[in-house]
Amino acid sequence: MVKVAVVTGSNKGIGFGIVKELLKRFDGVVYLTSRDDGRGKAAVAKLNELGLKPEYHQLDVTDRDSVVRFRDHIKEKYGGIDILINNAGVGNSIDFYPPYEECKTIIDINYFSIFTIQELLFPLVKDNGRILNMSSACGHLSNIRNKDWIERLLKKDLTVEDINEFVNWFLEGVKNETFKYDDIADEGKGAAYRVSKVALSALTMLQQKELESKNIAINSMHPGLVQTDLMLGLGFYDIDQAAQTPIYLVLDAPDSLKGAFVWHDRKVVDWYDYKGDYYFKTNYFIKNCAQKSE
Repeated sequence: MVKVAVVTGSNKGIGFGIVKELLKRFDGVVYLTSRDDGRGKAAVAKLNELGLKPEYHQLDVTDRDSVVRFRDHIKEKYGGIDILINNAGVGNSIDFYPPYEECKTIIDINYFSIFTIQELLFPLVKDNGRILNMSSACGHLSNIRNKDWIERLLKKDLTVEDINEFVNWFLEGVKNETFKYDDIADEGKGAAYRVSKVALSALTMLQQKELESKNIAINSMHPGLVQTDLMLGLGFYDIDQAAQTPIYLVLDAPDSLKGAFVWHDRKVVDWYDYKGDYYFKTNYFIKNCAQKSE
């Protein structure tokens, strides 16, 4: 049976780099997917110029009908998925403190869309398969400063409802203009992105429990500060370098690595270490990237 790897949001950036590396190393079919057909097919053409042959399918993770169409396509053509990398996501605009509608869009794409993927695509992942949720340094618990939410997210019996309430607490606060930005690290810069990725990282650990019976490994990771549109072209790594740890996690990591939060250097980080120095620091990033570009 043909093996299948799927990378969401892979017409550019890290996702594109992951597809390129999978095509070189994975013994099977690799799907490049994108929300926009034109951009997706243009990305396929770039890979074809390198002698690489991905398969392509339109996939908008926020559109249930789109996910259903993709699911049905995979079921009919290949029957299942061996590797699923949930890479699709968006960041803040130039504004570190965007209005409610932008915050909601960030949350919907980066977090709530994963429930559609979980419902429709996770069942296609074969026994012993691997899933990777692309998180961020912004997805570590140390990004949260609100003591009540730190305590709740630390619960051993954390539930999906807890995580959803955390996300909705943030959204309601922004909508009602009651949100206190000192409840988030780094003066609350990029709070929506941080909340979305903290929620995704927490959810990954719950998903691992549900997938254990099929011996599927699911992890989340911080890919590093990469030169992508999300980072406005700034960063310490290009997309080919950034693809190496995701590839390791889905192809080479030991079967025992499950439900973990992994740093870009393959180090497993304690996600619960809310006092740790893992949160994203905007000023440090801008200063160091500026020095590097000089």
